[in-house]
Amino acid sequence: MNFTFTVSLHLACEAGHGSPNPYVPCSLVIHITSRIPENKPQNGPLYDSTAYTECKGRPEKPLYGGGVFKSEAQSQGGVEEDGIASYAVISNSSSLVLYNLTQGTIYTFSTWVKIGGSNSAMIRASLKTEQDTYDCIGTVSAKRGCWSFLKGGFVLDCPSNSSTIFFQNADGKDVNIDIASPSLQPFTKQQWRINQQYIINTQRKRAVTIHVSDTNGRKLQGASVCVEQIAKDFPIGSAIAKTILGNLPYQNWFVKRFNAAVFENELKWYSTEPDQGIVNYTISDQMLEFVRANKIIARGHNIFWEDPQYNPAWVLNLTDMQLQSAVNYRIQSLMSQYKDEFIHWDVSNEMLHFDFYEKKLGPDATLHFFKTAHESDPLATLFMNDFNVVETCSDVNSTVDAYISRIRELQHNGVFMDGIGLEGHFTIPNPPLIRAILDKLATLNLPIWLTEVDISKTLDKNTQAIYLEEVLREGFSHPSVNGIMLWTAFHPKGCYQMCLTDNDFKNLPSGDVVDKLLEEWQSGRVEGITDEHGSHSFYGFLGEYRVRVKYGNRTTNSTFSLTRGEETRHFTVTL
Repeated sequence: MNFTFTVSLHLACEAGHGSPNPYVPCSLVIHITSRIPENKPQNGPLYDSTAYTECKGRPEKPLYGGGVFKSEAQSQGGVEEDGIASYAVISNSSSLVLYNLTQGTIYTFSTWVKIGGSNSAMIRASLKTEQDTYDCIGTVSAKRGCWSFLKGGFVLDCPSNSSTIFFQNADGKDVNIDIASPSLQPFTKQQWRINQQYIINTQRKRAVTIHVSDTNGRKLQGASVCVEQIAKDFPIGSAIAKTILGNLPYQNWFVKRFNAAVFENELKWYSTEPDQGIVNYTISDQMLEFVRANKIIARGHNIFWEDPQYNPAWVLNLTDMQLQSAVNYRIQSLMSQYKDEFIHWDVSNEMLHFDFYEKKLGPDATLHFFKTAHESDPLATLFMNDFNVVETCSDVNSTVDAYISRIRELQHNGVFMDGIGLEGHFTIPNPPLIRAILDKLATLNLPIWLTEVDISKTLDKNTQAIYLEEVLREGFSHPSVNGIMLWTAFHPKGCYQMCLTDNDFKNLPSGDVVDKLLEEWQSGRVEGITDEHGSHSFYGFLGEYRVRVKYGNRTTNSTFSLTRGEETRHFTVTL
């Protein structure tokens, strides 16, 4: 998409007779404007990010006016009142019939759900076509007597003349299900990409106006301007392993691309204290030195892991009292060793799926972990971190509402819960479902990170690359996502699921995708000459910039920051 910006660069110098003189002191004024170009999608729908997590006495009107359901309330048995189409469906036979769905089209789906016959139930929407069954296209934790919002979507592998969306209780028990305000909105791939780009242009970029002037503020025409982005605001990184230590080719490859890192296993309890009482941070210290030396931010992963198989073997045999003493020492030792070093801590990893510590130490164990971690390192952002939240909605343990419920429980009990960690171990990503889940999580107003993104090794490398690009574009184009980490630490005998390079650090297809997107999401070198108004313009990604201005034989260099915001930003440099 093309955009027009008014950017002025004025370089004027003190001189007689009103003429510029290149030999007198000049000043550079950089005017960063927040004015966003009119770049909303023109040929297609604008994506509606609206989401609700509260249970309401009355459903809201449907998104997109209902989309393809707009005129079908009567034909599908619905009763419309005040613009809200209501469909009553009973027990496990709840359904909506769809016609003439097309292959490759991105369908966003939403509806309001109310149940009877039970106080609460996890309601799952699934889709059945002539050829396939899509097990889950959206879920909602529904309650008796009020309406809850289900949001999801799907992309078909084959066209379908007649398809059915079924609503069922995830645990299989019979409940009465009412639905209201259903919406199904199709997007072509091009329309979806245009919507992604619109968010990128409005949330990840900002307009810049550069003015050049002398010390008296007189503008100058004909000055040359060169602007270059030297650092990115948005963190994109990868897991690293101890294989990076002493491996200069790996280090060079990594540093050239990423501004963030996370240690794959080297901070985990089984790595730092494999034998009780013998704590060793040598490897993680060395990895942190590499991170520091290259000005890379790092996430702390993890303090505890609720899955018993990923705890030190000696921990599993402790009595409850011994375990309490051991976890207290673990927090004190780890946090004192690395206070202020890591931007995040995954405190109790994968606690939606496992509960080893709460079973052994009681239901308040997690609260204790978070509170103690915050007291030990108050400047670090504390995260929940779990899998199958955005990857699928089929996992009843980690539906979006289950995640939200757990966060609210922790917050209610006084936990300093600061961040939402979504692992992102995908097989076949579902873009509209990913976006719908992110929309719901965004209602919590907490930073969201994709923390362990990869694509299953059951797929070939080219397919991995295609799906990786889909996931990365969804993450970067969602305004509530604050960072993306790949789970692609290099190992000569093979990475966890997906490698970005071969053993000679030559890119595999997924590595090529990463390079392509990193280049796409960075401002290129901007060069220009100030016009008659003494101005020059560009529209840049958020981050740090170096600017060089030359007029005659005088040159000045300076730097400025471009951060998210709506107000105009001014910056001045004096030659």
